[in-house]
Amino acid sequence: MAIDLYNLTIESLHQYLKNGGKAKEVVTTYLEAIAQKNNDLNAYLEVFADALDQAEKVDQKIKENGLESLPLAGVPVAIKDNILIKNRRASSASKMLADYTATYDATVIKKLKTAGAIFLGRTNMDEFAMGGSTENSSFGVTCNPFDKTKVAGGSSGGSAAVVGADLALVSLGSDTGGSIRQPASFCGVVGLKPTYGVVSRFGLMAMASSLDQIGPMAKNVADTEAVYKVIKGLDQNDSTSVEHPLDVNEQKEVMTIGVPYDFISDGVDEEVLAIFHQTVAKLKEAGHIIKEVSLPHVKYSLASYYVIMPAESSTNLGRYDGLRYGLKGEGKNLLEDYTSSRALGFGPEVRRRIILGTYVLSAGYYDAYYGRATLARQLIRQDYDKVFDQTTKEGVDVVMTPTTPTPAWTIGAKSGDPLQTYLEDIFTVPANLAGVPAISIPQGKSKAGLPVGVQLCANHFREDKLFQLGKIIENFK
Repeated sequence: MAIDLYNLTIESLHQYLKNGGKAKEVVTTYLEAIAQKNNDLNAYLEVFADALDQAEKVDQKIKENGLESLPLAGVPVAIKDNILIKNRRASSASKMLADYTATYDATVIKKLKTAGAIFLGRTNMDEFAMGGSTENSSFGVTCNPFDKTKVAGGSSGGSAAVVGADLALVSLGSDTGGSIRQPASFCGVVGLKPTYGVVSRFGLMAMASSLDQIGPMAKNVADTEAVYKVIKGLDQNDSTSVEHPLDVNEQKEVMTIGVPYDFISDGVDEEVLAIFHQTVAKLKEAGHIIKEVSLPHVKYSLASYYVIMPAESSTNLGRYDGLRYGLKGEGKNLLEDYTSSRALGFGPEVRRRIILGTYVLSAGYYDAYYGRATLARQLIRQDYDKVFDQTTKEGVDVVMTPTTPTPAWTIGAKSGDPLQTYLEDIFTVPANLAGVPAISIPQGKSKAGLPVGVQLCANHFREDKLFQLGKIIENFK
């Protein structure tokens, strides 16, 4: 029986396995597709040679224990190159770690293994997750599966592209300021950034520790939800990890959707804006309540983010000094060892952010920049707390915006002006600063055939609202 990768979901895969199909047959089909497409896309940095062996072991487990004990039995998964899998290479798409082999499994990897997932390979990304296009990878740009002249987004561009091109059923990415949701929007897939702390970061190469969050990407909301349920939960190895305090699946017939019209009016591509307004109109037609909301401090999100993120990144990347971790350059003395290691190992975007982060943390500038950015972050979080307060008549269930202000741009078009790339994060960054969950849902295409997404944000720990409304939106035609 031929396997239709385009229409495959976790539910249909499990039905296939229940009817006597084998995970090995599914993985074989994916490997054939990867062999045909990946050279053009450069989405996988490595395809694991033992993928079929993994599938055979899963088939044996299904035979012995049935599907019920394995929620992700036989599901082919792609993993972003900054998430550790024991005994496999993990480079964070950097020459600094080109030869690094992980010595342990990230917590999310352990959970996926226990659930019966099969790892197809590791995906391309912006170096150390610093970028919004996957043009900053040391191993070449990832192309958009809908138009190979366009970027796939970033930093989880490879993880989005493999799902969008049917080279994996689901994938994992990491999201610091939109790095799951923005490429998901560009590649026509669903991408979830969970509430900060709900998914363990143990085994994720740190970029900005107070912002980073691992999350799933898939072709539909149900598959995204299924992976999220497997990987979430308290982890003693991650001091920022929390147990999800709510066990709710409140199905509201009518949801109240807040739209910050003043925030999304300027600088948004006309086609993106038109698709967004069409989605709003369809929700209203379906009986949901659309309410204009005010988030007065989100206008400071981008400025705050590009102070906090480089500051934390420069601190986290201090370990890559040529002595403790990564590539080692040879110099005449210790200082030259440091400088040559970093000059050889880090690309220009990483160096730019390290320099910026070191500057804003330096004596005399800490209060002026980092301190003020932290205060602005607190005000942004208070804005979300207020708008999601269900005890007031102004409270809403979710806040909806476009995911990105434009569709995917042409490769190289913004390389000479990093600020233009940074501006693409305007709608995604606030959720990371506030720690709230957010999801991008595909919702139409531009006239050029490029996918466009809408973003939903909910209160802390209310991923269930995102899944409920997301399933409604993804069915709009």
